[in-house]
Amino acid sequence: MTYIHELDGWPELDWSNARLAGPLAAVSRQQGRLLGRMEEMGFPLREEASLAALTQEVLKSSEIEGEQLDEDQVRSSLARRLGMDIGGLVPADRSVEGVVEMTLDATQQYEAPLTKDRLFGWHSALFPTGRSGLHKITVGGWRLDADGPMQVVSGPIGREKVHYQAPAADRLDEEMARFLDWFEGAQMDPLMKAGVAHLWFVTVHPFDDGNGRIARAIADLALARADGTKQRFYSMSAEIRANRPAYYAILERTQKGGLDITLWLEWFFDCLGQALTSADRILGHVLEKARFWKSLEGQQQLNERQHLMLVRLLEGFEGKLTNAKWATLAKTSPDTALRDLRDLVDRGILVRDAAGGRSTSYSIAPDLRPKL
Repeated sequence: MTYIHELDGWPELDWSNARLAGPLAAVSRQQGRLLGRMEEMGFPLREEASLAALTQEVLKSSEIEGEQLDEDQVRSSLARRLGMDIGGLVPADRSVEGVVEMTLDATQQYEAPLTKDRLFGWHSALFPTGRSGLHKITVGGWRLDADGPMQVVSGPIGREKVHYQAPAADRLDEEMARFLDWFEGAQMDPLMKAGVAHLWFVTVHPFDDGNGRIARAIADLALARADGTKQRFYSMSAEIRANRPAYYAILERTQKGGLDITLWLEWFFDCLGQALTSADRILGHVLEKARFWKSLEGQQQLNERQHLMLVRLLEGFEGKLTNAKWATLAKTSPDTALRDLRDLVDRGILVRDAAGGRSTSYSIAPDLRPKL
């Protein structure tokens, strides 16, 4: 099997400008419309929409690699680093803090050059223990291939299927120097650069682990440059996660093909278009939450516990909200939790669900409930 990086002419990638002109123009228009809509919103709503999009980006980029992060931890870590007061912040694990740190560096510092040291910093943030799972890996440096060539495989041990084999370790200094020079020096549409960079980096596969997440962070950096803003309003990783089999299939097809990457870029722009369309859902969620809080204006002020639990309900509470859950999450006694709940019911903010007795649960009142 010959891989793309083994072809004469690599890494002089090529594509059909004629075929891509339409898709590129379409996503550029979508990008412009979205940024225009966001510009019309007040800063607090833009900030809330950006937090929602960044939360999705961190969660879904990790999910693509089979890692499940806690959404409350991700949102809290992001809000803390962005200086946002969202109430009910929770501590975050090192695994969460690392990917949040990388994502924010890529998107908040998008004007800073992408360098080898910056990539090493991202990699070190992803693997603070020096291990991937139980395996010790080279962290903050290019892979060494001490255990053999870097391969992307699937299937049980002894019957693995090799989907891709990356360039040998002794090529990595040269390969990455060329990539970084191109990324900072090439004059091209930044949306196009995002797609090419994603493919190029993940093809070189310079690290022992974390290559997919870092490739998506590089694409996010390029997209932030295209948007010209630190605030993120859409998540490419959320769309890639929704289409993960197609993502891996087009990567494998491209990496086993020729230097013409038109098909990959068509797929990338289609995915980007879906991400921009999905931003409407994020915006709708934010606006509905803003409507909810506005409806409470003029009422007696909520206490801290009540505010925290209403935030949790608005963000998508798992299961039923009961007195016991309120007491646990708000770190208070069952009696205090019951007083909090009864007060919100009396005010018409919450209603008791149909089942009663020991299984009494509560929901936001139908006329206040966000239409999500």
